[in-house]
Amino acid sequence: MLLTPSGGAGNGTATADDRLLSIGAVLNELREEFPEVTISKIRFLEAEGLVEPQRTPSGYRKFTVRDVERLGHVLRMQRDHYLPLKVIREHVDALDRGEPLPLPVPSSGESRELIEVGPVEREAPPALRIGRDELLAATGAEPGELAQWEAYGLVEAGTDGDYDAETVNIAKIVADLGRFGLEPRHLRAMKAAAEREAGLVEQVVAPLRRHRNPQTRTHAEATARELAALSVRLHAALVQSALRVRLF
Repeated sequence: MLLTPSGGAGNGTATADDRLLSIGAVLNELREEFPEVTISKIRFLEAEGLVEPQRTPSGYRKFTVRDVERLGHVLRMQRDHYLPLKVIREHVDALDRGEPLPLPVPSSGESRELIEVGPVEREAPPALRIGRDELLAATGAEPGELAQWEAYGLVEAGTDGDYDAETVNIAKIVADLGRFGLEPRHLRAMKAAAEREAGLVEQVVAPLRRHRNPQTRTHAEATARELAALSVRLHAALVQSALRVRLF
């Protein structure tokens, strides 16, 4: 959506709605209601097609008042309705066409996905917890292999001795990699990289989690998922790029 401001009252004078704002000015406009918003967040929403600012000949972004209103709608729907970006895009596009749509409301028993996280695979329901024997059966691993995974910190049981859904998924991936000859010692670098990435995400969301506004603290989870999704996409792209250079 590329917006061009209209002239003021046919006499060439500018009105308040004709203003073109820099990304810094947009940030200041939004922060009164959304103190957690950042320039990186605005750029991310632009990259996802939720707003399309004009560009100056030198490449600087210039936002209209309607762009700022659109960003406000997007951030409000993320914060208040926990909607994925795909659904939010459909709603703001409909509003631009003058076709308001009712917002979907999850039922009380339905889990709320705060944002789309891309191709991160979850092979087990989030509430599932299984025992050691069940994990061995699910992965086809031997007890000694599972002991190695745990020794290298790749897999960890809970305080009750059972394994949650994310751990089950990790164990299956580790088992699949093992079929290609990759041992737990080879995967230490991946775990270390994941911990560093998690640390970066934690630094970004820490101010949101400390905020006194409960909605802002809730939004911290959405931000963490969004950053995790971007991290996964970047990691995959970097690995694929490196392989193309080395193998092809």
